[in-house]
Amino acid sequence: MSHLQGVRPASEARVRVRYAETDQMGVVYHSNYLIWFEVGRVEFIRQMGLDYKRMEEEGFAIAVVDAHVRYRVPARYDDELVVETRLLASRGAVIKFGYRIVRALDGVQLCEGETMHVCVDKDMKKICLPPKYAERFAAYLIS
Repeated sequence: MSHLQGVRPASEARVRVRYAETDQMGVVYHSNYLIWFEVGRVEFIRQMGLDYKRMEEEGFAIAVVDAHVRYRVPARYDDELVVETRLLASRGAVIKFGYRIVRALDGVQLCEGETMHVCVDKDMKKICLPPKYAERFAAYLIS
């Protein structure tokens, strides 16, 4: 059972499968789902009222340290997909996001997954999420 099933997603982003994203079998190559997770994550952060580019300008980033994807049904060329993203955890330097990708046409779940991130400075050294960001992330966990 999906960890996101029955839970309204915190944000939705839409993508359309491009021909270049498919493999010889005519289905989406597996690594593209991680790219779409990033699309969802950036949109989630934007909908929180934050800006990832500004975070980097302020001297920190959230580096991916772990990723899991469970593939269920393949996406194909020209499918419109909905990337549902929600915050699963945020504490200290660690942030975890959950994703669910469904085909827009019929709502069929194609995959689900999680990514774990560590907040780092410009030298890639682990740091705690700055307070104003930590507070915003924490608010999304409570709501």
